[in-house]
Parts: sequence; C-alpha cells; structure tokens
Amino acid sequence: MRVLLAVFVLALLLLATGCDRVDEATDADTDTLGDALGGDAAPGFARATGERAFRFPYDHGPHPDYRNEWWYLTGNLDGPDGRRIGFQFTLFRIGLAPGETDRPSRWATNQAWMAHFAVTDAANGEFHAFERFSRGGDIGLAGAERDPVRVWLEDWQLERANNGNWRLQAEAEEIAVDLTFDPRKQSILQGDDGLSRKSDAPGNASWYYSYTRMAAEGDVQLSGEALPVNGSAWMDREWSTSALGPDQAGWDWFALQLDDGTDIMLYRLRKKDGTTDRWSAGTVVTPDGRVTRMDQSDFTLKALDQWESPRGGTYPGRWRLDAAPLDRTLTVTPILADQELDLTVRYWEGAVDVTSEGAAVGRGYVELSGYAESPGR
Repeated sequence: MRVLLAVFVLALLLLATGCDRVDEATDADTDTLGDALGGDAAPGFARATGERAFRFPYDHGPHPDYRNEWWYLTGNLDGPDGRRIGFQFTLFRIGLAPGETDRPSRWATNQAWMAHFAVTDAANGEFHAFERFSRGGDIGLAGAERDPVRVWLEDWQLERANNGNWRLQAEAEEIAVDLTFDPRKQSILQGDDGLSRKSDAPGNASWYYSYTRMAAEGDVQLSGEALPVNGSAWMDREWSTSALGPDQAGWDWFALQLDDGTDIMLYRLRKKDGTTDRWSAGTVVTPDGRVTRMDQSDFTLKALDQWESPRGGTYPGRWRLDAAPLDRTLTVTPILADQELDLTVRYWEGAVDVTSEGAAVGRGYVELSGYAESPGR
C-alpha cells in the first residue's frame, strides 16, 4: 500500500513563501505519519468510489482531480562481486485546493510536490535517504506529463518510453541511480478491480495498480564509485483523496518477489489499540500472472524481532508470514536494520530477504509507518 506521506503544513508554507525547496522553510511543525494523514480534504476533490475503467498509458500520468497521488519504485540490485544494493524512489503530488488556480503568474499553483530517494548499501552497512520539495506551476520545477509519461522534481525524474520500459534518474550528495525497468508481467489492479479500501468511511480508498515484477539494470553511484547493476524492481501507482481513519495508527506494507516467479503484496493496517484492521489486504500473483486476492483473514503476520531506532521509536525487525494461497511459511528479514528515513516524516522502508525453512527463496521491500514521531515533536 502506498498512502501519501503528505506534510501539508510544509507544503502550504512552501507555496505561500515562494520557496523552491523545503530547506528554505524549516520552522514548520511536523507530525507523525499517521497523524499527518488524519485530516479531512478540502471539499471539491474527487473520491475513490464505485467502479473505474483503467486506461493505459493514460493512467500512468497525473490525476489532479484527486488530492493525493504517488509514483513509487523499489528494487533489489546486484553489483560487481554480488554487492547487494536496495533502492526506493517515491514522487508525490499534493493538491492543496481543487480545480485550477486563477492567478495569472507563472509561479501560481495549487500543487505541491515531494520526492523521497533512498539507497541501501548492504556491504558497507550504509543507508542514504534524501528528500526534496517543490511547487508546481508553469515554471517547470516539478510536474507530471502524460504524452509521453514523465514525472519529475527538479533533476529527479521517472519517464516511460514508447516500448513500455521506464527510466529513473536521481542524484544527491554523490549517491545516484540511473536505471531502466522492463515489466515482465502485465500491470495488476489491486483491491476490488483497482479500488483499494482503507477503512469503513465512504471514499476512504485509493485507485491502485502495480507492476509486481520489472527487470532492472543500469548504474548506481555510491560515494563517487560507479557500479553497473541488475536486479528486480516493483512499481506502485495510487491516487486518492483519503486519510487514515481516526482509530488507525499506521501500516506494515510488504512487496515480495520470490525466486519461483511468485509476487506478494500485502498490508497490515494497525489500529491504535495494536490490533489488525479488517481492511488489511493483499495479493498473490503467480509466475504466469494469475491473481489471487487476500483479505485480512487470509494471512497472518507475526513480528519475530524488533529494532530500536537511535532517533527514538521501536520497529518490528523480522517477520513470519503465513498466507493461504502459499504452500509454505515465509520469514522476512531486513538486509540492514537501520533503513529508517529520518526526513520531514520519519518512517522505515528497506530491502529484505525472504527465506523458507532456512533457505533463501526471494527478496522484497517493506514499509513501516506510525512507529516513531517525526523530527520537531
């Protein structure tokens, strides 16, 4: 599940002051990720309800009628001598008001943009995470286009070629990726034909589809060292006008790719009392692309370990997963304990290994939200 990591106070300040970057607006208050998602959207935004006919490549592009939208990629890569590298890139569009702005200035916009970029260097035990904010408008600092598909924030960009392949380019402080992705399976619709419900409240849902397996290759730069890499990636697309419910604290989200070609997505929505919300769900995709959907009763996720963040907060650190469509129990283990993004919103997102009865059977990515407060609280 990809729920927007929106920090609306900072976004509003960004637009009000005319700043290009978030580091020019550092005094705004911040919140936990769950609380940041708890507010109501302004009237006038579309809601994810009913049915929708998805269109491609149209739906790879922007959906400004909705408040929140994100393009998300993670992957596990191998460099020379088997050097293990993980990466995450997420670009968010945040609608601050519905409709078009009526101000004549090229700087005028009601759209804020945020991007997170992270790389895990397992061999050196290093995790690098970066964040950028910018504004929309006609000045070209950030935006999204449909034909051809391209989304960007300054020089961080994701674009789609006519042959259906994607390319990601991002660089910050001598950490960089230049990767191409070739989808090896058709995109799948998550939830109920693309409608992914998150709580009982009407419209508290997203439109959600995924490319669960993409061959990845290109180059990664780590502290000035350029490495050729290849591996496997996962891409999610969601747009919505929703928030966490008042009794929800956060989520544990898993995207796992097994060596036999099976792909697994599941998310556990956590209530504030520690129990699992009934809207938790998932999907299993077979090697030939057949999809089995799971509801909360179809899988169990048990934390086997925990990790204490040096910045405060306790996260689960290893898991046992049993899912009805699978014929085995899986153990999911981070390749590096500290893959916490200590940014405007603090959360954990990192590369993991998947084993069964002690044998390696796959890799993946996990996102954990609502376990720690963000800076400034």
